Amino acid sequence: MSALSFPCTIFTTKNRMDDFGAKDMCCGDLSAEQLKRDFQLSDVSYRVDPFTLTRKNYLQVPAYRASAWNMKSISKQECTNILFDELRDYAKAFSFYGPYRDNIIEMITHMQHKKGLDFSSSRLDTALREQILTDQSRESSSWLLLQKALTKNIDWENYYYPLKNKGKLTEAIGKSRLPKFDRIQDRFNGMGISVHDTWATKISIKSLRIEGNRFRAVVHYKVQDHFGLDNQDIQNWKFREIRLFRIWFVLQRYSQFAFKPFMTNMEATIEITGDRDVKKT
Repeated sequence: MSALSFPCTIFTTKNRMDDFGAKDMCCGDLSAEQLKRDFQLSDVSYRVDPFTLTRKNYLQVPAYRASAWNMKSISKQECTNILFDELRDYAKAFSFYGPYRDNIIEMITHMQHKKGLDFSSSRLDTALREQILTDQSRESSSWLLLQKALTKNIDWENYYYPLKNKGKLTEAIGKSRLPKFDRIQDRFNGMGISVHDTWATKISIKSLRIEGNRFRAVVHYKVQDHFGLDNQDIQNWKFREIRLFRIWFVLQRYSQFAFKPFMTNMEATIEITGDRDVKKT
């Protein structure tokens, strides 16, 4: 019987990596009229009107008169700079504690200046690894289900993993809850606003060592997300009511701005150990 050779990819999502055709990767495809009519985005920013390229200066007037805006014409460059500054300010409400709180600021600035280039950082890789290892959903934790599948399907008499049982590993991951950042703490630590859900995942076993009644597997996760908004995002009233998302959507999708969304790449390597007589959890 043949053995499975390593490194070996055991799982990939239906969503593929580097999918620039995804809906949230659209850019500069909407007019001012469409944004106002179809997405109710007449009021975007507190500081500027992106459609008339004017800056709003609030006028102090007597109590018996209505308050008013003094509109000052500005350049498109100045307008987008103000919008990005405002976007960073609003993002702080979703990212104010922990080691990952600066991720969203860095990613907004990346969108502003890097013209759609992929984004990666050691902080994101650390956050991914921590999420995998601390996953509390024990019945659907990807690494725990993989541990069980390895324990059950290793040929313990001959010290290898049978090639015919490769599908058992894929099946185990398919039943799991893949890494994402939708926990309560992610609403405030910067991971929910910067990544939240993920688009594509690839999981590989880099090596498997079996000695006696124990094994040690080195497993690599590659995860990709899109830093961009699709129509459905902004049509959800919960998001549309938040200025951060209105500004983000206009910067990305308005034909006169067209700041490119980008791929967010994360990687993590973990070690899974177990023994022949491991108890079921």
